[in-house]
Amino acid sequence: MALIYRDFIHDARSAASSRGMPGVRTVLETIPSEWTDMDDIEAGITAVIDDIITGLTRPLTDEERSPERKAEKPPRIVFKGNLEEVNRFFYQRGWADGLPIIPPTEEAVAEMLAGTDLPPDHLVARLGPRLGKATVEKIAINAVMAGALPTYMPLLIAGVQALADPAIGPTGLAVSTHSFSPFWIVNGPICKDLNINHSYGALSPGDIANATIGRTMGLITKNIRGVRKGIEDMGVLGNPGRWSMVIAENNEDSPWEPLHVEHGFNKEDSTITLYFVSSYQQILPNGTDDKSILNTLVHYVTPGQGGTFFIMITPTLARPLGSKGWTKQDIKDFTMVRPNPRIPNPVQIFVAGGAGTRLGILSGSPRPIVTKKVELPAEWNKLVAKYKNIVPTYAMY
Repeated sequence: MALIYRDFIHDARSAASSRGMPGVRTVLETIPSEWTDMDDIEAGITAVIDDIITGLTRPLTDEERSPERKAEKPPRIVFKGNLEEVNRFFYQRGWADGLPIIPPTEEAVAEMLAGTDLPPDHLVARLGPRLGKATVEKIAINAVMAGALPTYMPLLIAGVQALADPAIGPTGLAVSTHSFSPFWIVNGPICKDLNINHSYGALSPGDIANATIGRTMGLITKNIRGVRKGIEDMGVLGNPGRWSMVIAENNEDSPWEPLHVEHGFNKEDSTITLYFVSSYQQILPNGTDDKSILNTLVHYVTPGQGGTFFIMITPTLARPLGSKGWTKQDIKDFTMVRPNPRIPNPVQIFVAGGAGTRLGILSGSPRPIVTKKVELPAEWNKLVAKYKNIVPTYAMY
């Protein structure tokens, strides 16, 4: 039997059914998660103690002993209509994210599948919390809906593998009340192939790769992982970063080794790194010399913090640090004066952003950082040539 806060009943039933226990008994109580007022807690438990005793002692019914599993096989074509009708249908079924989607027609999905040599029914991973089957075709369907290009498929497949990594945990931090946002950092040659922005406004809207890669992973979280707002996703405040937080590291203008090399990969490898963040700050340093930059960081990186800090340094500010001999490890040691011993990587550093004097700090969860290598299809160069020139051309006034 489960004791459940009343607003979490749908989340509890979803969690139980995904584990083969759709009929698990529940008692609803009125004390919110993480409440600390003992008088309220005592009163809340007193109000339901009789229900708790009854739930624990009443004999099981036949349905509770042997719950029936409802197997539902959806049709291949779920809807036919015009663009407006399709969007309304998808939104009302809970498959969209609030923005218009591209209808995942047979033709559009087939084109997306050109981005990988894996067969459509290949199972990339089973994703928690509801153990949805992330096949290559299902990844492609969500990629079409998000407006992604076929060249993004290898990166999306690696992203799904990152979400399935045991280090992330069974729910992938998607059902937390804390509203963590997945933060994706791309390294290696694929950054140029896909035109992933690492410069001015890299975390802002306006770049198809940055925007739709993150959006695809968000749709995968909803439609394959089974994380729906107010049902499994009980984030109290929400997080705007969930629209898309994707960035490439600027390796060319960095005085240090790239992030993926720090994590054991070769510089020539293309990788995607996943970390879950809760907040993002832009900071103007006290000055542009090395000591002023570092002293600014010390004020913003909290000692003993329960998670990792990702420090985004522009090439402009990385230059004086590198020229004065500061390594990444030196900066980490200087910044994190009292690290939390439970966190393996309390500070991570990468170079990105335009030529300016700003620092970015992203703080997040205590879960480990996960990096996966991207595997490219045999005809990769031909595929890149087909889609590489899809870039904005602005009118100059």
